[in-house]
Amino acid sequence: MNIALIGYGKMGKAIERIARQRGHHIAAIIGRENKAQLSTLSPENTHVAIEFTGPESAFDNIRQCLQQQVPVVSGSTGWLRHLPEVKQLIEKHQTPFFYAPNFSIGVNLFFLINRLTARLMSSQPQYEVSMEEVHHIHKKDAPSGTAIRLAEDILAHYPQKQGWALATEAQAIHLPIEAKRIDEVPGIHIVRYRSTDDLIELKHEAFSRHGFAYGAVLAAEFLARQNSGFFGMEQLLEEQLGISFSSF
Repeated sequence: MNIALIGYGKMGKAIERIARQRGHHIAAIIGRENKAQLSTLSPENTHVAIEFTGPESAFDNIRQCLQQQVPVVSGSTGWLRHLPEVKQLIEKHQTPFFYAPNFSIGVNLFFLINRLTARLMSSQPQYEVSMEEVHHIHKKDAPSGTAIRLAEDILAHYPQKQGWALATEAQAIHLPIEAKRIDEVPGIHIVRYRSTDDLIELKHEAFSRHGFAYGAVLAAEFLARQNSGFFGMEQLLEEQLGISFSSF
């Protein structure tokens, strides 16, 4: 499979290593210095583009790929206000798109555990729910896309909470998220349920970028088998594990 890498930071390099190990060809590597090369991508030379850049450039990269009918996997966060436009482009150009705030298989199983726990804990008002996330100092958005996904899944079971907020700004009606940026931490996400009697804590900690990069390559392989549509890690894991996420 021919893969174009859009964004060639630490994640891009990790994706390149794994893609080559799995027998794929890197058709193009596009960064800030050669962004014009994005216009040369086409279904004839690129089966899937993998996009890991930043909130300021992600939407333009995604839009251009879809307009050129190049399937794209994106792991960039902070651009989701443009999601309705992306879905329109998917439909217009009949080109598949895969988005996940986190490509780690472990994190996506953690999402399932988080949903089930929130469903159980919502009937226990003596527990107050909160979240913490820690990432490297280079990450520009806060809270992380993964933290937002965890928060939204919790809030689905807590109608008394009026959304999430950063801990420094949160009021009693909010789910507070403490966002920390420390050294080169790949990613830590913690959900806490605290009462006066005890503490229940769910935690996922990444030790390196390998798990994220591996998941992104699996997503590209999955997307290459699709004709059109909007996909995420739920569809990939449903195919792999034979389970339905809707049951959680």
